[in-house]
Parts: sequence; structure tokens; C-alpha cells
Amino acid sequence: HAVIRRSMASDPTATGTARFDFLVIGGGSGGLAGARRASELGAAAAVIESHRLGGTCVNVGCVPKKVMWNAAVHAEYLHDHNDYGFDVGNVRFSWETLKAKRDAYISHLNRIYRNNLDKAKIQTIQGHARFTDDPEPTVEVNGRKYTAPHILIATGGQPSVLSDAEVPGASLGITSDGFFELETLPKRSVIVGAGYIAVEIAGILSTLGSKTSLIIRQTGVLRNFDSFISTNCTKELQNSGIDVWKNSQVKSVCKTDRGLEVTLVTKDPEKKNDEEKIRTIQEVDCLLWAIGRQPNTSGLNIGSMRVDTDERGHIIVDEFQNTSRPGIYAVGDVCGKALLTPVAIAAGRKLAHRLFEGKKDSKLDYSTIPTVVFSHPPIGTVGLTEEEAIKSRGKENVKIYKTSFTPMYHAITSRKSQCIMKLVCVGKEEKV
Repeated sequence: HAVIRRSMASDPTATGTARFDFLVIGGGSGGLAGARRASELGAAAAVIESHRLGGTCVNVGCVPKKVMWNAAVHAEYLHDHNDYGFDVGNVRFSWETLKAKRDAYISHLNRIYRNNLDKAKIQTIQGHARFTDDPEPTVEVNGRKYTAPHILIATGGQPSVLSDAEVPGASLGITSDGFFELETLPKRSVIVGAGYIAVEIAGILSTLGSKTSLIIRQTGVLRNFDSFISTNCTKELQNSGIDVWKNSQVKSVCKTDRGLEVTLVTKDPEKKNDEEKIRTIQEVDCLLWAIGRQPNTSGLNIGSMRVDTDERGHIIVDEFQNTSRPGIYAVGDVCGKALLTPVAIAAGRKLAHRLFEGKKDSKLDYSTIPTVVFSHPPIGTVGLTEEEAIKSRGKENVKIYKTSFTPMYHAITSRKSQCIMKLVCVGKEEKV
């Protein structure tokens, strides 16, 4: 292939609009990966970021979450010390110490990302991007205009929130973003949601010593996972001392002088008469909504660009990350599919190779993406669930292998936890 020479970004003072080969909106996992790979391939690239570099994952996602999960694992081992013959006496945990070290680590990562962009000669533009009405796709940031033949939208997502109109007092709660701002360990926590973020945060808080309730709308957590995982994770949460409220929803929240009072409504699915039980949890220090995520598209003015979105606001892309508008692409959480950091990174890089190396078939394969849930114990899964395999391949062609046992580590501990494994196989060769 012909190597593309690095074309210089134009001087904005001459034309009023700075020109690049590749303009990236959003300095998170997908945007940074795409910009850096494009730059390596000779493109003049710029990244627009309104907040901190690194996106959700680095600042309010996987990275600080993993630090907290590691701390929770220490707490679990402390439970087992006596069983293994260690007398550890009185152990104190300081949330404040942990938060200070975690925050310092993340600031360090922000600096590394900035240095990497500078080293790659990628321009960093601080501020909010908004598409203008110019004939060629152009964005404006703080009154200055920028354009490129290839513009990538990688603005990510944010936690969904309920309005006070939907649930009175909902705004008294926080989201996963607020979890990382907590200065002290809450004594009493209520987490709302059944997805992996709800499960992980409930597990971390409970294990570190907060009395924790988890409010779920149906009978189990992780409902998009294989039912074996869902059932076992729900059971492990309950065994670990988390109070799981099934078939329940928050009806209202109010503030008292002793914390929040959370009113719940529970439906009995067995009873056909729609009988509802109403109960309250009192003296709550931390109410956390983990009820899904929504794309960051507001304020971008993508409507006037004729970039199509679905009913939830996710940008619709084809298998090559093209939007409905030629020259505008999207990767990562803003597309609403497989919301995982390595997926956004891989998609951003594949796109760069297609645009700047002439690899016209370069695209990400979205099938069989492995994923991990940092619950206690952690969960790893890849491929089709049993339900999906039966639906797509037919029950008679699916063979299941599964096992569950208590790991030897727990043979002598009072704290017990199951290890479960499952293989979903298809066809005569029993392909996993």
C-alpha cells in the first residue's frame, strides 16, 4: 500500500478553520486509540476532550473500580486469616487512605495519556465540540472551528438517572460517578439495579463493611448473562450478607435528619391479584442508582448533520463504524453495543487502519467478546449463553457440560464460596 505522508495540520489563523486529516471527539479509550493509530500511520490528528483524558474507564470506571475491588479482596482474606492460623488482632480500614492513593494513581494516568498524545504530535483541544452548519463537516470548540475529511465521534456514555418526577426524591441518590467521589465508607447503602455495575458496587461496599441492600426488579441479577451465572451470582450476593430485595422498585426517597428514607414497592409474582407490599429502609447514607447507561450525544448537534440515532440516542453505525453521514464515524459506548474498553480500543484502531492504511476490510468482529464481572467471586464468560445457543442452533444440537464445587481453599474456612463452570457446545464436534 502507498504510505500516506504526514500532512501538516493547517494554520487556523490563515483560514479561520483548522484542518486535520482525522478529528476525534472524545478522549476516552476508543478516541485515543483511534487517534494514536491514525497518527502512527501518518495522519495529522487532533482529539477534543471536555473533561479528563482516559474517559469513563480510567476516571470513573474499570480502573478505580478495580482498585476498590482489590481492597475488598483484602477484606475477604482477613475473614480467612484465623482459619489459616493467623491471629491478626484488630485491623482497621481507612477508606480515606485508599481514596487518596486511588485518586493520585488516576491523575498519574491522566498525565501519561497527555504525554502520549504530545509525543505522537496529536493536538489536544480542551472543551465541548458542537457540529456547525458549514457545508463540510466542521466542529466548533470554544468559538474556534476545526474540520477534517474524517471525523470520529467517541463521546462515550454516562449513568442513566431518574428524574424526581419519575421517582420523588430520586435526585437524593448518586450514580457510579458519585461512588468515586465518596469521602468515607457509607454505614448503610442501598444500590438499585441488577446489571454488573450494581453487582460490583454492592459487593465492594458490603465487603468493606457497609450494610448493603440491593434492589432488583425481578428475581435475579445479571439477567443478560447465562442463567447459570445469574442464579449463582444472586445466591453468592445473598450468602455474603447483602440484603437482596427481589421484584422490587423504589417508590420514593425522602431526607430525614438521620439520613435518607427509601420507600420500596414489592410485587409478588406468584399472586395474580397484583398485590403490592410497601416497605421502607431508613437511615440510608448512600443511595446509588445503577440502572443503565446512556450515550453522550446531547449538545453535539448531530441531528443537523443527518447522523442517525436509535430511540435511546445511540449513534447507528454499520460494521465498519460508518454513520449515516459519509466522513463521520463512531466507536465505543456512544454506539450502545458491547460497552467495554478493549472493544472501543480495537474498533478505533481497526478504523484508523481502514482510513489511513487503505485496509478496506479492516473492521472489528463483535462476536465472542470475553467479559469479566468483578463480583465476589469474579465471573469470566465468553461466547453464546445456553439460551442463545439453543435459539440459534436448535436444542438437539447443543450439549452442556457444567460443574460446581467448593474450591479447596475454602475447605478449612468458615467463609464458603462456590466455583462454577459451564461449557456450551454445539454440533457433532461439540464446538465450544
